[in-house]
Amino acid sequence: MPKVTIDRESCISCASCWTECPSFFFENPDDSFSMIKEEFRNGKDINTGEVPEDLVDCVQQAADLCPVQIIHVDVKGPQNT
Repeated sequence: MPKVTIDRESCISCASCWTECPSFFFENPDDSFSMIKEEFRNGKDINTGEVPEDLVDCVQQAADLCPVQIIHVDVKGPQNT
């Protein structure tokens, strides 16, 4: 599964990611910055997660639309040896 990371310290709370892909991202009610929904997180880390195949396009579009480019999607799968 592709991995995603949000650099929340640089988030400007523009809402583009959770507007574009509300199935994966949402606004943290405590600080208004973007975070990953709990079911997609790596443990309790609100900054990192795994993207299910059916949301890859949505998450990538949200990353592309981010005006400060703080969403990083690693779509490379495991290398075949």
